[in-house]
Amino acid sequence: MWRTGTRSTGAGRPGGLFRGERTITPSGSSTVTPSYRRLRRRLLIGLLVLVLVAAAAVGAVLSLGGDDGTATADPAAPSARLPQIGDPAPVLASLSSEAPVPDPAALTATLRPLLAAPVFGGGLSAEVVDVATGEVLLDDGADRPVTPASTAKLLTAVAALTTLDPDDTLETTVVAGSAPGEVVLVGGGDPTLSTTAPSVDYPGAATVADLAAGVQAALPPGTAVSRVVVDNSLFEGPLTAEGWGPEDAPSTYASPVTATAVDGARVVPGEDPRSGAPGTDAGRALATALGAPGAVVELGTAPEDARTLATVSSAPVARLVEQALSQSDNLLAESLARHVALARDLPATFDGAAQGVTAALGDAGVDVSGVEMHDGSGLSRLDRLPLAVLTDLVAGAADGSIQGASAVVSGLAVAGYDGTLADRGDDDPATAPGAVRGKTGTLLGVHGLAGTVVTADGRLLAYALVANGTVGGGLPEEAALDDVAAALAACGCR
Repeated sequence: MWRTGTRSTGAGRPGGLFRGERTITPSGSSTVTPSYRRLRRRLLIGLLVLVLVAAAAVGAVLSLGGDDGTATADPAAPSARLPQIGDPAPVLASLSSEAPVPDPAALTATLRPLLAAPVFGGGLSAEVVDVATGEVLLDDGADRPVTPASTAKLLTAVAALTTLDPDDTLETTVVAGSAPGEVVLVGGGDPTLSTTAPSVDYPGAATVADLAAGVQAALPPGTAVSRVVVDNSLFEGPLTAEGWGPEDAPSTYASPVTATAVDGARVVPGEDPRSGAPGTDAGRALATALGAPGAVVELGTAPEDARTLATVSSAPVARLVEQALSQSDNLLAESLARHVALARDLPATFDGAAQGVTAALGDAGVDVSGVEMHDGSGLSRLDRLPLAVLTDLVAGAADGSIQGASAVVSGLAVAGYDGTLADRGDDDPATAPGAVRGKTGTLLGVHGLAGTVVTADGRLLAYALVANGTVGGGLPEEAALDDVAAALAACGCR
């Protein structure tokens, strides 16, 4: 009979049976329980199986090799056959050149009731053009001068792309000041310089942090910055344009136009309110990034032949154009217009920018008869142009006849998706997603929309709609313009 050992359970009671425990026989000799023997037997069997498997694997490997150990194919094995793969289907397909052109009479009949909406106050001008052929499908006052509001940014965008190299960047520089501990922030007309890394407002923008790191690396070790001078001298003239109201700068949509700014002159990155002093704001941001938040910040000019400490560059001009259009960024548009003026050896003022933009469009083959601009953003109420200029610009950028201007089309906001059309036109079941793209324009009593639309039949059209003298307060006019664009997209009109 097997006897079990005992264990103390705290009261001297016998414990339970322990599998594989050592026991004491009456003679005092030790032995093991049967469970331990079974465990040892299993371990020996498992080890033997592993040895046999390893031996079989070695034999299989050797059977694949020749006398010299190299691998040889088994002549009895069938050859591998790859499946037949056809040409991949295109993920993105271009518009068909066979898509039918809308019939002008049918299109006009479809749009006429919408164009006559009372909210427009009888002051709506409209034009629709077939991009591929240039055929005018609808003309309702296209030659009539209108106040364009922010649709005027299309003029600045095309001028910038055809005057400047779309791959060029705008530089912001810091140079040594005239005294120890003084640095000078030299504005290069890049309002996208960001105080956050990365920028929350302008993807791809240069950062103040990178600029400050370059300055610190260039300064003698131990140099303490005590003064930051901001040089805005690249831009000249008044800080606001003729035709701007006193409430326009600063506001939630505009600021004084200076050569130096951060975050698009926003007081807080990512939020709307703009600063009334963009230059000194930029200087304070640099001082903070340099670890000298208490440094004196003031406007001034850089010493002649000052040593460059650091330079950072904006995103390419083409990207800046897209951002100015999609977000209707007034300061960015004004800065691009100033660079057009500089490239044409004109003063970097509002008047010089307007003159430069208009001349650049003429050089690009656009009829600028009747164009009268006072700024580069369309914020001036004195801006006037024939509506047809807007469709000419959009169609020319879309069909390539205005060379280098394709970023205008990619910069148009997409209805229901992004930019100033993110919350417009996305609830119409008759309109395909992405079919309507446009540049918005809004002033008190002025509402506009100009861009491209793809019809239900796949035809690309350029359109421009601008209403002057409206009294609806904003939302009704926007909804009525969206109805016209949606009807264009849903229209086969044949």
